[in-house]
Amino acid sequence: MATVDQAGGLGFLLALVDREQAARVRLRTGLPEEDPAAAGRPPKGYGWQYGLRDLPASVVWWMLQQDDPDVNVLVYEHARIDDRVRHDILRGVPQGPGRTRRVKVDRALSRFPPPEVRLASGPEELTAVLREVGSMGQGRAAARMVGREDWPVVAAADAVRPLPGYARWALSVRPDCPPEVRARFGTHRKFTHRKFTHRLRTAGIVDGPAAYATTTRPAPQALSVLAMGRWAFPARLAEAHAALRPLVRAELGGNTEAWAVLAQLLPTFTGTVPELVTTARAIAGDAA
Repeated sequence: MATVDQAGGLGFLLALVDREQAARVRLRTGLPEEDPAAAGRPPKGYGWQYGLRDLPASVVWWMLQQDDPDVNVLVYEHARIDDRVRHDILRGVPQGPGRTRRVKVDRALSRFPPPEVRLASGPEELTAVLREVGSMGQGRAAARMVGREDWPVVAAADAVRPLPGYARWALSVRPDCPPEVRARFGTHRKFTHRKFTHRLRTAGIVDGPAAYATTTRPAPQALSVLAMGRWAFPARLAEAHAALRPLVRAELGGNTEAWAVLAQLLPTFTGTVPELVTTARAIAGDAA
């Protein structure tokens, strides 16, 4: 029988197969039917919110890209975002790709005093500050000056002449750093690929929902976050669906015994979601 803790993760995976197959799996595993409307809303109560503290920085960023006032309230105090991002939330700056309309600021954020941030007077000052960075502390301070509209300036400055290493480090671990800019920063002559990727992993930076869905371990944690994504970052969730759907359909599909094995393995499985799926199929064999 599926436990309450497994329900969200199993439900996320079941959404990747057709309805008839999912119905048979629910019957076999004891997983109750899910209310789509409820799955698309944040849970009520406070206990579940403790899990937000452990979210990777990139997941928090995907949440902010929703430009949802209710979601912004939840992540405003998250340790993975800095005062520049908080400053922009209070100003209603949109973060979703291509969006320009001001985001409504929930009254719940009125209890917070505006964070004190240093803003550059223009591209010249920002570029000068970044070029003067000589320590990680200076790098972090300079990185906090960068807002959504400043990334083209950063990219252009680095293209003309590579920014100092500490500046690149600090900018690359900002969750809002554009992927193409982050990739460029990783080519700095002082950064080995292993060192750079380790630094990003430690900071909670992931290339995108597809990479998160296929490489994060342990699988229970990844599936819990992906299930939460139905209300927290629905605009980006399709990327995770696309990455996992072919494997789940090929390895599990309507094989109810494989799904039952997966439900048993899930609570303590330490590998990735793809490893969980293939392991369950291998144990169950071809029985349907």
